[in-house]
Amino acid sequence: MLDDIVMTKHEEVRQAQSQMPLEDLRAHVAHYLPERSFRKAIHQPGKLCLIAELKRKSPSKGTLRERFDPVHLAQELQRAGASALSVLTDEAYFGGHLDYLRDAKQFTEIPVLRKDFIVDPYQVYEAAFYQADAVLLIVRLLEEERLVQCLQAADTVGLETLVEVHSEAELKIALRTGAHLLGINHRDLRTFQIDPDLSQRLVPQVPAGKVIVAESGLHTPEDVKRMQQLGVHALLIGEALMTAPDPGAKIRELFAGVW
Repeated sequence: MLDDIVMTKHEEVRQAQSQMPLEDLRAHVAHYLPERSFRKAIHQPGKLCLIAELKRKSPSKGTLRERFDPVHLAQELQRAGASALSVLTDEAYFGGHLDYLRDAKQFTEIPVLRKDFIVDPYQVYEAAFYQADAVLLIVRLLEEERLVQCLQAADTVGLETLVEVHSEAELKIALRTGAHLLGINHRDLRTFQIDPDLSQRLVPQVPAGKVIVAESGLHTPEDVKRMQQLGVHALLIGEALMTAPDPGAKIRELFAGVW
């Protein structure tokens, strides 16, 4: 599945470049200045922050939410206490769209992360074009040189980067590149299996001064409290919120006793 997704992404980039060449896209975003700091939003002393994810479906679970109104959901998640939003923009596998990114940004006051399978710096500039404040970069998808190129592209347009890892080896790569925001994804993207103990193993290996985000497999108040005890700074939660009849109420349930 992951190989298919990556192939699809490369084809999407080729198609997008045929419609708007890289130089034209870069010219469009040359003066883009994200006004919302993703890092400051998710790193608040003494608080475990929430990055709430807008996700319509997933390859492993199918449709998560039949009635999917990204603007209404984004506003509801913000009202319930989300510090930032993660917006799935992949269409083929997750039912997302780049327009959802722009819509979420325009109708909320919190930072917005483009979550997609970034395989080329073009997609980073594309994220800026659709008004993202940050982008997700997944170490497993990128050779180190290409990861650095994507980080440099983000720096060029002022986007912050959440660099995602799923192993000790990937963490070492992320740290070598100088990544400041580190995502520990408990889900193995090749098997879709969850390793609930991954943060427990990796957090102690993260140097002081980095911001740590725990991702995937977080469904209960106990999961949330466990991550807080490990010392992570923020949680990225999607499925638990998108499958809840009332996402705002689900947030309050998950963070009861934490906020």
